[in-house]
Amino acid sequence: MTETSRLFGRETELRALAEAVGGVADHGDSLVLLGDAGIGKSSLLQATATHAAAAGWRVLEVVGMEAEAQLPFAGMHQLLSPFVADADVLPGGQRRALLSALGVEDGPPPEPFLISLAALNLLTHASARVPLVMLVDDVQWLDAPSHEVLAFLARRVSNDPILIVGVVRKGHHGPFLASARRHLDLGRLDEAAAREILAVSAADLRPVDRERILREADGNPLALVELPAAWRSAETPISDVLPPYLPLSARLERSFAGRVTTLPAKTRDALLVASVDYDNRIAEILAAAEILAGQPTDVDALTAAVDAGLIYLDAHSIRFRHPLVRSGILQTESVHRRQSAHAALAEVLVDEPYRRTWHRAHGVVGPHDEVADELEAAHLTSLRRGSVTEAIAALERSAALSTAAPTRGRRLLLAAELSFGLGRADLVNRLLTAASRNSLSELDRARMEWLREIFNDGIPGDATRVFELCDIARRSARSGNNDLALNLLLGAALRCWWADTGPLARARVAAVTEELVGADHDPRYLAALAVSEPLLRAVPVAAKLTRIAVETVVDADALRLLGMAAHAIGMADRALDFLDRAESKLREQGRLGLLSHVLTMGAVDRIELGEWQRADFALEDAARLAQDTGQPIWDTGTRTLAAMAIALGGDNDRAQKMADDAERDAGNRRLNNLLACVQLARGYGWLSAGQHSRAYHELRRLFDPHDSAYHATERFHGIMCLAEAAVHADQRADAEAVIAELEDTATTTPSTTLHIHLSYARAVLAPDDEAEARFTDALRQDLVRWPWARSRLEFAYGAWLRRQRRASEARVPLRSALRTFELIGARSWAEQARTELRAAGERTTAGAASPVSVLTAQEMQIARLAAEGLSNKEIGERLYLSPRTVGSHLYRLFPKLDITSRNQLATRLDNV
Repeated sequence: MTETSRLFGRETELRALAEAVGGVADHGDSLVLLGDAGIGKSSLLQATATHAAAAGWRVLEVVGMEAEAQLPFAGMHQLLSPFVADADVLPGGQRRALLSALGVEDGPPPEPFLISLAALNLLTHASARVPLVMLVDDVQWLDAPSHEVLAFLARRVSNDPILIVGVVRKGHHGPFLASARRHLDLGRLDEAAAREILAVSAADLRPVDRERILREADGNPLALVELPAAWRSAETPISDVLPPYLPLSARLERSFAGRVTTLPAKTRDALLVASVDYDNRIAEILAAAEILAGQPTDVDALTAAVDAGLIYLDAHSIRFRHPLVRSGILQTESVHRRQSAHAALAEVLVDEPYRRTWHRAHGVVGPHDEVADELEAAHLTSLRRGSVTEAIAALERSAALSTAAPTRGRRLLLAAELSFGLGRADLVNRLLTAASRNSLSELDRARMEWLREIFNDGIPGDATRVFELCDIARRSARSGNNDLALNLLLGAALRCWWADTGPLARARVAAVTEELVGADHDPRYLAALAVSEPLLRAVPVAAKLTRIAVETVVDADALRLLGMAAHAIGMADRALDFLDRAESKLREQGRLGLLSHVLTMGAVDRIELGEWQRADFALEDAARLAQDTGQPIWDTGTRTLAAMAIALGGDNDRAQKMADDAERDAGNRRLNNLLACVQLARGYGWLSAGQHSRAYHELRRLFDPHDSAYHATERFHGIMCLAEAAVHADQRADAEAVIAELEDTATTTPSTTLHIHLSYARAVLAPDDEAEARFTDALRQDLVRWPWARSRLEFAYGAWLRRQRRASEARVPLRSALRTFELIGARSWAEQARTELRAAGERTTAGAASPVSVLTAQEMQIARLAAEGLSNKEIGERLYLSPRTVGSHLYRLFPKLDITSRNQLATRLDNV
């Protein structure tokens, strides 16, 4: 079918319809396409028409119309009018009956059977010349006589070249449904197909908006196409509307709630209450509906809604046929009616204070301080439940109900602060603008200034601004507001991290942070210390981080900040413990702004530990999120880290180009943190290409305090490569001087990254009479979570043993290094290991490993879980990955295992 490409996710149905069209020349058939409104029935019907026309068959199209449902034979007139001129071929009685029914001739009321028989014979006569394909849309709206004729035809066309395909909306019954030979029941689209449609219809919308549409559309194709257009034209920002209902286009409203206005008043009242309730208990809904209607209401009031196909009922609950039925009902009702429904529910929910407050807030008109206070308190409950958007809506509504301007402003600022975590630049700016229209206290003005700054990354490296933020933080703390003080200090610390503010500014941030009484348990306290002074405050920060059991931390933001602190002081493995858990929770909560931070920080540590494939996926996600949420520093950061990963993977040309591009962005903003990563990318690239002198030149800049690429802790990631390049570039003496300075630094910091890198540098730079002891000491470290460092040590040790003419001993560490290099994807180093192994007397070939041996540990986990039948979402929940990342892994797994589907995974894994 030529339209197939437009019908995502309907391959099975399209094949069935194509087979029916293809077989009509040999035998007749009748099919029903059965499904909900907007599910794609009419689109499949049009695809069938296109295919039938291409085959050369005659296509007859009929559309049932609700407005003509009372006009006898209106449907038959559409179907048979092209053949009226051939009516003379019919026997006299049949001819008169048919023409009388169609209004062509006057006569007595014809017998229904004669009309049906005449229609069959007329169509049979026409099909003798060319097969007929009859396509009937909205059969449920055909007039009753036409419906009966259609059912008659459906039962009797099997011996003629006639195909009848009728579309019936679920919830409707009739004779055609019972008479058709086959039924195709159309369900909702799967997530993959729904996302394909959104990629076309909503490419311009933000990811958070697309996810909302995806959720509300619930696999309905019409909704996936129409909702983005309605979203764009909405006057109110949709994501900010709670209780959430989406604006529907006229077409969607007719599809999902068009019959509401014809229902009895009691039924409409009950449906309205159910639509604003978001709890499906029938008893609660009926109790509130009785208050709304002002008269007794029982479950019989819902019967008409069930008959109309709007809801389903069981013994205790009500369920809408589709999420958009709720939106359609709310859109048909007035604001006053919706408020009255909320107020009725509030009267019923006397034993549920949180929900009662919520409904009271949406049921009152004008300012109401009592409700506003209750609603502000309720936002904390929303946060504990993990619903940040609900908390923002509660605060914004609370502000709207407040009479005092300072209170309104404070509540709007709290909402803006939460919106930052969602990555909602538009919402942050809107809330800040609204807050600025109110008189604010000095501390709230400071809070607003901080919020404007953090979303736009501030201006890194401005020492004067760092001192100002510290002064405001100190005043905040003295007034008893440690919460604001910690936020301000963390903002100041990040300025010190991104660019050089000088030792005095860094020391001021740390000192003011340590002045905060009783704040040392707060993750922001640890993050501010670690980020401002990653060397001088590393010992106390590491001690606190080590004592924290990751499983006991349930707050996503706390996990992010603890991961940030661990990352800043160079505890890569500990950082990932926190960041992985934070990633999972932030994804669940839709907090995309902070998710980009977590993914980017985690990618650095994954590169360090050897989780290169997962780092690639994380950086791809993080780059998109940073762009979507308007965070330029994090956007540049993801591209810089991607250059590092590509360099280690062996694509030096591409890595150098990406590093040049990233340097332009980072250099313009004096971001020496990212400039350090640019130099790492360049050094890694030249080293993987075997250009040791160039690699040493690029990496050496990292260790010059006067260079723009110098950064207190980012330089640690270059120590191993600097030492390796020095050995081959005749720079041993210079490298030893650098390492000696770093040895002094190591006495003041427990940084795992620094100590592991130094152990490697000591070994490769040591004279031959000390080298073995150095290698042995280095390999005694706990490197279980550091396979990249371990394999580098094993490779260097094996190469040294071979040069000492101890070939048989050399083969053991070289084999181990080769296996790990292959698993990680370090192609350049893997080739070097093969060369050393051959020199040590062992024959090796590239790619000789079994299919399973080339899988990373994470890929093996994914493969095993997929083989057990778990979905991408379920696998992601187990491994803290997004469903999309799981899908990307599986896509790459199939070629590695020489399979084409998930069904083959179990057998392949067992047999290899």
